[in-house]
Amino acid sequence: MLRVGVLVSGGGTNLQAIMDAVDSGKITNAEISLVVSNNPGAYALKRAESREIPAKCISPKTFENREEFHKALLQELQKHRLDLVVLAGFLVAIPPMIVEAYPNRIINIHPSLVPSFCGVGFYGLHVHEGVLARGVKVTGATVHFVDTGTDTGPIILQKAVEVRQGDTPEVLQRRVMEEAEWKILPKAIDLIANDKVSVQNGKVCIENE
Repeated sequence: MLRVGVLVSGGGTNLQAIMDAVDSGKITNAEISLVVSNNPGAYALKRAESREIPAKCISPKTFENREEFHKALLQELQKHRLDLVVLAGFLVAIPPMIVEAYPNRIINIHPSLVPSFCGVGFYGLHVHEGVLARGVKVTGATVHFVDTGTDTGPIILQKAVEVRQGDTPEVLQRRVMEEAEWKILPKAIDLIANDKVSVQNGKVCIENE
C-alpha cells in the first residue's frame, strides 16, 4: 500500500478529488497518510480532518528562517514514512534537500500544458491570466515529477482543455480543474501506486500505454 502525503495551501479541491478517487476505487493500492498545509486557515485541513486523515499546518512564519521550516517539513514527511508526496496547490517552493530525500517520489499538478505558462511567477490565477493574454486556443494541466527546477521535472500525464471566447481567468481556472486536474492527478497516483511509472533518461515511461 502506497503511503501518500498531500501538500496544500488553500481550499483543497485537488485533495478532495484524490480522496474521492480512493473511495471510488479509481486509485488502488494507495492511502492518504498525511495532509500538510503552510496555511493555518486552509480549508484543505478541514477536508482531511473530516476523513480522519492526519492533518498538520507547518507555516514558514513560525520559524526563524526558511531552512528551519524546510527541516521541519522534511521531518514531518519522514515521520509518516511516505512513499509519495503530492503537491496539490502547494504554493511553497520545495527545496533541494526535500527533492533529494524523495527522488522521483514527489509529483506536482500544474494548471497548464508544460512547458507553456510555467516556471517562476506562473502559479494560481497568474497561469490563466497568461493563457488569456497570449490568446492561445488550448490550455490544460500537467502532472510531473518534481526536481530542483520550477516545473521542469519529467512529465507524467497531460490533458488539454479548450479556451473559450469570453473566458475570465476564474472561469478558465475552474474548467481546467474540472476537466483536467481532477482527472489526471488521481490517475497519476494510481499508476504510481501500481508500479506502472518509471523514469528513463529523464522521461517518463508508462507501462501498457
